[in-house]
Amino acid sequence: MPAFVAVDLGASSGRVMLGRADGGPIELVEVRRFDTGPRTRPDGGLRWDISTMLSETITGIRTAAAADPVSIGLDSWAVDYGLIDASGRLDGDVRCYRDPRTEGKADVLRSRIDDQTLYGVNGLQYLPFNTVYQLLAEPPERLDGHTMLLVPDLLGYLLTGELGAEVTNASTTGLLDAKTRQWSQEVLDASGIPPSLLPPLRQPGEHIGLFESIPVVAVASHDTASAVAAVPATRDDFGYISCGTWSLVGLRLSSPMLTEAAREANFTNEAGIDGTTRFLRNTMGLWLLSESLRVWNAELAPLLAEAARQPAFAAVIDPNDEVFLTPGDIPARIASQCRRTGQTPPGSPPGIVRTILESLALAHATTLQAAARLANQDVAVVHLVGGGARNELLCQLTADACGLPVLAGPVEASAMGNIIVQANAAGVHADPSPPFARYEPQGNRHDWIAAAQRIGLAFG
Repeated sequence: MPAFVAVDLGASSGRVMLGRADGGPIELVEVRRFDTGPRTRPDGGLRWDISTMLSETITGIRTAAAADPVSIGLDSWAVDYGLIDASGRLDGDVRCYRDPRTEGKADVLRSRIDDQTLYGVNGLQYLPFNTVYQLLAEPPERLDGHTMLLVPDLLGYLLTGELGAEVTNASTTGLLDAKTRQWSQEVLDASGIPPSLLPPLRQPGEHIGLFESIPVVAVASHDTASAVAAVPATRDDFGYISCGTWSLVGLRLSSPMLTEAAREANFTNEAGIDGTTRFLRNTMGLWLLSESLRVWNAELAPLLAEAARQPAFAAVIDPNDEVFLTPGDIPARIASQCRRTGQTPPGSPPGIVRTILESLALAHATTLQAAARLANQDVAVVHLVGGGARNELLCQLTADACGLPVLAGPVEASAMGNIIVQANAAGVHADPSPPFARYEPQGNRHDWIAAAQRIGLAFG
């Protein structure tokens, strides 16, 4: 069976996966796994250790090379970038989107182009760390004579020496026109960002170059775009949740939804494979859980078992509150938000885990309801892919909150979608792996409605 190498970089861990495909479901084997989490510098800023990611990636690829792979593809999280100087070298560190440097930059751009006009061009959900705001935080001299490469394009360049910007990730920058899928001169003019900063665009499936005689292929390099490509849907009326550090909740559409109602609901329109649009909203994901575990220095499995036995709806929070965005004592912030909303904070780690998971499930449901309403599209089933598919309690709570069946898996959806694009580019048919579990909705819907009302969420 033909072999393909998927380099799949998440915001906490990276994987080099070997996938085999020959007309059926992909067989995946993990070749190497390594930490990718951001490092705090003495000035308090957060940086990605790109040199370590590159060396680990190369080690994984060289190990996988024994299988004589057809090609290599790279995907990662969105919005973060490196700057390549005129000599072809990476200039400085790659900042993490959780770095606080973008504070106030949205207002700077808003003074030059109003929100309605901006959304009508890029269709992008407002997030304070979008690439356009990060670039506005740069000293202007750092943008002259440089080329901006998003993380997977940066690693692709360091492997092959070829510059470019793959379109699914480029669509998260705020600089791409959602309809034409070209860099937007209107946004560049308004922001003052020099057009020379932006490299040529690539499409998923395009050949990039060679690394040690192995072709490197552009895939859907935004990990969510790859994850959606791997959704094992057998019908069109489905919603998806790509659940990892973030939960990306939405629908697959044939064209962008650029209405004022979509803007006010803070939905994004990001490029998918085959000309599709990922109409979705970022909601906080398992970051809340992983940061809490770090604070407690605890293991997840025993806490999940105990959380399943905790009273339901003892407290709920809005996980999308910006207070939860930066690293720190998430349990203390949860307690503070509970007190602000007139609730008694959960008094133990299992209680906090229960609150987190019920709150994430509620956010999944409210977001999916809003997406279906805005797009006037029925949803009969929800596909939950990514690391969250392993969390049985979260999957069941999501089914309960949505009032719909949840099909969980694949877990390694981003790597699988990465390989699907490579296989298609090589003329090899590949199918996603089928979901490994189905969760039917249980419980009383009125309990979810009451929980949503506590924190002012529209739900029903």
